[in-house]
Amino acid sequence: MIALRSSVSKARRAFSLVELVVVVLIIGILAAVAAPKMFDTSTKAKESATKASLSIVRNAIELYNAENGTYPASSATLPAALANYIKGPFPKSPYANNTDTIKQGTASGGTEAWVYDPATGNFWVNTGNFSNW
Repeated sequence: MIALRSSVSKARRAFSLVELVVVVLIIGILAAVAAPKMFDTSTKAKESATKASLSIVRNAIELYNAENGTYPASSATLPAALANYIKGPFPKSPYANNTDTIKQGTASGGTEAWVYDPATGNFWVNTGNFSNW
């Protein structure tokens, strides 16, 4: 016996052009929303590095105070005074033009990277945006 072919053709198993365009548009929208969050890593890296530097220097200042009974005398001598408490060079700030200078006082502002108050031992970033770290 010969089998007769059915007059119903098989359904096509492919995507239409409209379906492909819709999928590409959805992927594009998702990429546009996610890309800024994924590519903001340099800002987060700067913040993390600065916070780590602050922690290291603040710990060194407290160790100096514990051993000597007083905080280092001035911002000019701070790196030398803390040399025994910090491994490697004194940290630089990524947020200032003069990355290795230290302002003495209690207020932010100027071109120095850091601010140090010898009366209280406070040490912070010399910019208004991050002075509360």
